[in-house]
Amino acid sequence: MSTLAVARLELRRLSVRPLAWVLGALTLAELAWRFTLLLGGFLAGQVKLAAMPGGPGYTDLVAVPLLSSMLTGGFLPFGLAELALVIVPLLTMSTLAGERGNGTLPLLFATGTPAWQIVLGKYLAVLGWLLLWLLLTLAMPLSVAHGTHLDWGKLAAATLGSAAMLAALAAVGLACSAYASHPAIAAAASLMLALALWIVNLGAQVAGIDNGVLNWLALGTHLETLLRGLVSSADLLWFVLVAAVALVLAAHRLAGDRERN
Repeated sequence: MSTLAVARLELRRLSVRPLAWVLGALTLAELAWRFTLLLGGFLAGQVKLAAMPGGPGYTDLVAVPLLSSMLTGGFLPFGLAELALVIVPLLTMSTLAGERGNGTLPLLFATGTPAWQIVLGKYLAVLGWLLLWLLLTLAMPLSVAHGTHLDWGKLAAATLGSAAMLAALAAVGLACSAYASHPAIAAAASLMLALALWIVNLGAQVAGIDNGVLNWLALGTHLETLLRGLVSSADLLWFVLVAAVALVLAAHRLAGDRERN
């Protein structure tokens, strides 16, 4: 069985499980409500914005804040980034822990598929679902792009940052699922790790430290830069490193399970 075959199998499982559909429907409904409020606030402030030379526009006040609330200083909660902290653990919790609990993991091993291909295939399936979720979210601000001025460069950078964040969180969730004995434990561990990455630099910020190691470790430090429209190879490398380390750990754990079986 190839990596693509594992990915197709995992996508088929996601498509027949109610959880993925419920998560997608509820989160897109919340994001649509958020978009409506952001757009309403933008239209209501047109007079003030017109009097501000070089002031924020549609991209800064509607499109980018839809992707994150905390990192863009928005007053409305639960942007896509904040929802991802909960959605990704729920989506990845059964990828490997569920296989182990149902006793179907030995069936995958019996096909002769290497552990890294199993991990990579399941990762690509989850990542595909998350990227589709991101595209459907972006369709909201793009639906009225013809009637306003959209900063395509800044939106592209914010989209790249959001995709990188989803890729890193998916890898962390998959690693937790590889090590957990039950999907609920995997979801809890993934959520805790995601929150830790999000707020690891909170104490440093309170103390006025902006360039320490803790700030570099924080997910928000790198995502915020991209949401502002600044694409840095160092920020992208951070997301790649997190995803790579998590996938290697997951493959190592799965290889150990194969040897024990």
